[in-house]
Amino acid sequence: MAEGTVTFFAEKLSNLILQEASVFGEVEGQIKLLRNELEWMRLFLRDADSKRIYDERFKLWVNQIRNATHDAEDVIDEFILNMDHRKRRLNTLKFLPTCVGKVDKLPFIHELDSRVKDINAMIGAIMANRSKYGLEALTASSSSTADQAVSHKEKRAPVVEESDVVEIIDGAKKVKQMLMMKVETSTRSVVSIVGMGGLGKTTLAKNVYNQRDVQGPFDCKAWVYVSQEFREREILLAIALQVMSLSDAEKREMGETELGQKLCGYLKKKKYLVVMDDVWSSEVWSRLQPYFPEEAKDGSKVLITTRNKEIALHATYSEAFIYELRLMNDDESWRLFLKKAFRGTGTTTPTLTIELEELGKKIVTKCKGLPLAIVVLGGLLSTKEKTKQSWEKVLASIEWYLDQGPESCMGILALSYNDLPYYLKSCFIYCGIFPEDSEIDAWQLIKLWLAEGFIQRRGKERLEDIAEDYMHQLIHRSLIQVADRRVDGRVKSCRMHDLLRDLAVSEAKDANFFEVHENMDSTFPISIRRLVIHQNLINHGISQCLHNSSSRLRSFVSFSESIMGKKSWGYLQKHIKLLTVLNLSEERFSGHVLPRDIGQLIHLKFLCIMGLRSDVKLPSSIGRLVNLQSLYLGGDDCIIPHSIWKLKKLRHLECPFSKVSSQSQISKCVNGYLGVEQLTNLQTLILYGGSWLEGDGLGKLTQLRRLRIWDWSTSYLKTEFFESIAKLTALESLELSFWEEHTKKTLVNRLGLVWEKKNVTIDHHNKTFLSRLMPWSHHVYIYELGLNGMLEKLPEQIEFYPPKLLRLVLWRCKLTDDPMMILKKLPSLRILELGPDAYVGKKMVCSSGGFLQLERLELFALHELEELIVERGAMSSLKTLEIQNCDKMEKLPHGLLELTNLEKLSLWGSCHESIKEIEEVGGEDWDKLRKIMC
Repeated sequence: MAEGTVTFFAEKLSNLILQEASVFGEVEGQIKLLRNELEWMRLFLRDADSKRIYDERFKLWVNQIRNATHDAEDVIDEFILNMDHRKRRLNTLKFLPTCVGKVDKLPFIHELDSRVKDINAMIGAIMANRSKYGLEALTASSSSTADQAVSHKEKRAPVVEESDVVEIIDGAKKVKQMLMMKVETSTRSVVSIVGMGGLGKTTLAKNVYNQRDVQGPFDCKAWVYVSQEFREREILLAIALQVMSLSDAEKREMGETELGQKLCGYLKKKKYLVVMDDVWSSEVWSRLQPYFPEEAKDGSKVLITTRNKEIALHATYSEAFIYELRLMNDDESWRLFLKKAFRGTGTTTPTLTIELEELGKKIVTKCKGLPLAIVVLGGLLSTKEKTKQSWEKVLASIEWYLDQGPESCMGILALSYNDLPYYLKSCFIYCGIFPEDSEIDAWQLIKLWLAEGFIQRRGKERLEDIAEDYMHQLIHRSLIQVADRRVDGRVKSCRMHDLLRDLAVSEAKDANFFEVHENMDSTFPISIRRLVIHQNLINHGISQCLHNSSSRLRSFVSFSESIMGKKSWGYLQKHIKLLTVLNLSEERFSGHVLPRDIGQLIHLKFLCIMGLRSDVKLPSSIGRLVNLQSLYLGGDDCIIPHSIWKLKKLRHLECPFSKVSSQSQISKCVNGYLGVEQLTNLQTLILYGGSWLEGDGLGKLTQLRRLRIWDWSTSYLKTEFFESIAKLTALESLELSFWEEHTKKTLVNRLGLVWEKKNVTIDHHNKTFLSRLMPWSHHVYIYELGLNGMLEKLPEQIEFYPPKLLRLVLWRCKLTDDPMMILKKLPSLRILELGPDAYVGKKMVCSSGGFLQLERLELFALHELEELIVERGAMSSLKTLEIQNCDKMEKLPHGLLELTNLEKLSLWGSCHESIKEIEEVGGEDWDKLRKIMC
């Protein structure tokens, strides 16, 4: 963790030296010296950070380096803050001579120079302590000792080895099938078992490996435990000793290559099965693969167990040969718990009192389906009296019992954390800020990682893409789980197993990374960097919480519904001025105007305020948040000042129902023109329409990936607007909502289109966007499109639509012709949502052969629709059908029961009479219907 702290700050300091050369000029020497010291510390920390687990001296040394780095960051950021205040003060005193400004600057420069010198001296002393207290010698001598200790610990047989641990019956069957399956393209193939620590990968593999009908077809078999401390010769020798004979001299003297070649030559004549248990690196397979001959007897197999899916993908022929272990369900967990808790009692179906059963199920619930945790706690209870008092004590101290020693449940899970590179350690631990059992929005998490500085640049790659890759790595390493996916397959939300979250919170506390307010003692840590609020603090007040916190606070994240009053804001701005993240995602803000001095938080990169009441105004000082990357406001009709356009580092502006005020002529004269085109780094723009849409400024935001615009007026739908949309070829998601309740003009009229029969012609007298927008082939990344406004008729040409469109949403389009006749042609469409008055006709027909990829169809408030017909061969992939508030639709869709893949049918305010008739008749149709209705 300390390595990450130092590395992130060193990168930040390098960027500041380049960007603020004029500011740091007088102290450039000391600043560069500090940067150089950080680089040296980073190299030593890579080794020392891992040793702190086993040696308190290393732990103290690492903590001192981390604290010194935090001190240095505070000094630099306080100086930048003071210089900003100075600059603003001088701007109000422009009549003063230049020399006054230089004199005014000197105290800050002298203070910075003095404080940086002190920090450099402190760092020098810390580095000197390596030799003074013997750490330097330990680095060399203890490396072998530590490695041996780690190796010994990790190469031991797993804590839980009984064959009854894995209660997932289908797991053994599936892995067995994979091992016995033939692969046409190769005589040797690889099967992988993947899952988080403690899930039972080794036990499942042994269960299958030891079955006679599995071993029978193979001429030779071997089982090796790889672990994190991979030594190629040891692994090759272990395999060779199980399948062939070696002389004592060969065992002692043969090198890796010679031994590997001898093994390979032997295996070429055999049908072999080799199990490599607990593989931690893709390098293991890359180095050993040449010694497992593909030209061996047909059906040879290598079975790998790993926590990292990337390793499995690297080694395995296809995903069809990867088995991902799941967590146990409630019934499986309970059966395993009873087996372990009543071990040795001679009964397979123990009788429990009601009290013990309730306590037992509470204990099992805490394990969240993780077999290792169930076995540990069940085994513990097997040694205790079967009384209410005894079980209550275990329930009250579950975390303590699971965290006893390196071979404990938590110790085994910690192996996955310790194997992470430093940049992923920060990202993993940060996931622990979210409340237990919460579903974490992936997009929000990525933006928070960006704001915290965890994402390191890789050439010209977009930071958000790098962050998404980090997330995939954590998923593949089984440290976080996918909760939901977007229609394009990317992660929409994720979650953490409770025990892994406990691990993250524990590591965070140990590294002073963040503190959860509810977990802290009455005394606040003086050097706290990130503070998280989970519980409702209305009775205590956030101001009291902030009053106790340190001025070094960098991130304040609240999931509480408490009220952020003026007192809290005042204390925040007066004493905690170095904030980088302010996330009030559940706050209920009480005022009409955010405090004017919010602009003093110039280091702020992430600002999220939910629960705003209507008509809340942001102060113009928001334009001083020059480092802001993400702004999210929740609330109706919020007013954002036009100074928002000054924030050139802004990447994500998500204010769904907020308006940006127009810039007055006086402001233009004094401050120059401010417009949306100045936010060239913008990736996400979700905003209410307004004067900012005038002109071609929107089209200059060529990095936009996500654009959503709402407005009750269509007055901004001019040629320049749609020409701008046409230029945004990087867009992935587009939603336009322009709806005038009292106008007869439609979106088509606004676009200057003339519809003649089935063809579209362009009114060349009134030049329109269509001539440039028609080639949707340029918008190859758009997978999601939403239109809310009158269209009357859909274009028939398939070229009009984005070529890779996966989700289409239409609202209030007032279509008179059946849209299904056109939309069925979209080759990739998976989700179709037709909302209120999207179609005003009476009948819709999904013709045979249409919508072959469609998985979800939603019809909502189509008040004129009476009949939906699904012809045989249409919608063959449909899994979900929702029909709501289509009040004139009395009968079930014709052909509905022939949709063989339909899993979910939701009918609300529609088709009730038809359902009653089918229920009364009963039979096969009713059986099919009741299984899918929800």
